[in-house]
Amino acid sequence: MRALFVLAALPLILAAQRQQAAAPAPDSTATYIREHYTKREVLIPMRDGVKLFTSIYEPKDRAQKYPVMFLRTPYTVGPYGSENYRSSLGPASEKFVREGFIFAYQDVRGKGKSEGTYANVRPHNPEKRTPKDIDEASDTYDTIDWLVKNLATNGSVGMYGISYPGFYAAMGAIDSHPALKATSPQAPVLNWFLGDDFRHNGVLFLAHAFNFMGAFGRPRNADGNAAWRSFDMGTPDGYDFHLRTGALANYDEKYFKGQIEFWKELMENDTYNAFWKARDPRPYVKNVKPAMMTVGGWFDAEDVFGPLRLYEAAEKQSPGAINILVEGPWSHGGWARSDGSKLGNVNFGQNTSKFYQDEIEYPFFLFYLKGKGEGAKLPEAYVFETGRNEWNKFDAWPPKAAKAKTLYFHPAGKLDLNAPVAGADGFDEYLSDPKKPVPFTPYITNRMDYNYMTDDQRFAAGRPDVLVYETEPLEEDFRIAGPLKATLYVSTTGTDSDWVVKLVDVFPGDAGATMGGYQMLVRGEPFRGKFRKGFDKPEAFVPGRMEKVEFELPDVMHSFRRGHRIMVQVQSSWYPLADRNPQKFMRINEAKSEDYVKATQRVYRTPQAASSVTVLTLQ
Repeated sequence: MRALFVLAALPLILAAQRQQAAAPAPDSTATYIREHYTKREVLIPMRDGVKLFTSIYEPKDRAQKYPVMFLRTPYTVGPYGSENYRSSLGPASEKFVREGFIFAYQDVRGKGKSEGTYANVRPHNPEKRTPKDIDEASDTYDTIDWLVKNLATNGSVGMYGISYPGFYAAMGAIDSHPALKATSPQAPVLNWFLGDDFRHNGVLFLAHAFNFMGAFGRPRNADGNAAWRSFDMGTPDGYDFHLRTGALANYDEKYFKGQIEFWKELMENDTYNAFWKARDPRPYVKNVKPAMMTVGGWFDAEDVFGPLRLYEAAEKQSPGAINILVEGPWSHGGWARSDGSKLGNVNFGQNTSKFYQDEIEYPFFLFYLKGKGEGAKLPEAYVFETGRNEWNKFDAWPPKAAKAKTLYFHPAGKLDLNAPVAGADGFDEYLSDPKKPVPFTPYITNRMDYNYMTDDQRFAAGRPDVLVYETEPLEEDFRIAGPLKATLYVSTTGTDSDWVVKLVDVFPGDAGATMGGYQMLVRGEPFRGKFRKGFDKPEAFVPGRMEKVEFELPDVMHSFRRGHRIMVQVQSSWYPLADRNPQKFMRINEAKSEDYVKATQRVYRTPQAASSVTVLTLQ
């Protein structure tokens, strides 16, 4: 059975562009585009002489000048050929096409039909002394400079993009061209070690990295594009496939054969070293000039980290800038490819995507590029609250009124706001076996299924290698808004261990056939224990010695409704979403089969070692 790499693992924008590469569908939008826009293709020179391929769609009506909506992508801007039109232009809302903008799409250097050498999340270069010193910010600047000098524009440019194109939209805001008036990084890639895509707190997200890089990471073929092709796993059961593949070192030997350069870099750079630090743009998000609206999904399996932390960095380093955060109940790019009314079994009761497109995204660009509409009245944070299923407006994120409250672990699986008292027994324990890891879904899949972010966790709660702590039924709604902090006091009989913490909403038994007793994952995140003293300085555990492991989980806004219970689950594997820790202190990409050993894990809950999860509440 074929594992559909491109459709299942690559970011949304790639799938969308593959569809657009076909002949335009005979619908009203495609027809309108052909009747009202002219397409041309140009090679735009950069300061170092490299030329970047750009498709441009201009309104045929020349009675006025138009702003430019600009997208940069590593996934090709097809369809190629001046007579081959895209079936849609700009963001998802058709309003952009009918209002009238110039739309420009660019293959980034080294991809598609652009010249030059491609680099994954190319580091920003703050010291540009010669024309040879380039980065994504300079390529953006040079392109915008060409666009405003060679097209009949009104002098304003807006950038946007989802996932990897969201990264380029963010980089365009650094040392930006004066004509860039608005940018919207959406699900932007930000940090591939700490929380986006391929590593979370140092833990390799195996299923996603293998699927994505197995296609995207291949060398370009004669047409200038990667040799996109599916990989035949031979089974729909990814859990079994990855377990049989064995140690991380086997993947390149068995499947990639040294052809995926970034896979090798991903394996070799297994600490937060100079390689990863150079690829974090946050230190450079200073003095942002264009209005920036960062968009994310609460249930984005790929890039939930990036939007939150980009907004945070801009807020700290660009005081006074127009810096807006939008968070909805979406999977990766769900605001553009679905109606956003549900994810998996969880229903949000409304078309959240249309609301975003019509009431947030379109007004934002219309105002900052054309000076029209109500875009100036958008709040600092426009945030959807799951549980209550309603939109909220705040003048800051996290909300200024939010207060920290701590949920403590207690004997017999109890969870409440009271700290442990003296005399209570001191710990819970479980046996973690990397040869029988805890799966991340209750069903068979060979990809990083987006639904895992809201999946029912009862399958995990019943395992002996998962600890469960749960409140009594709530007497009133418990509203949380902001980041979570896990504080664990732990010991292991091994010398390393992963710690996965999951915050779960337990529905009452009378909530219907599907949702009765449902344990909805609200947020889950792993942490590689050897990084407890710092991601750049791994340290072994001393077997049996208690240590503090503390880490932040990405923000949420969720209401645990009256009658529901709050649950926390703790485990040491999450497979094959996350790679297996051998539970030996070592470079995991060098581990052999015999290095994967069982370990007894203890989680302490005494007054002196009070394991807990801290949330920000709006009670």
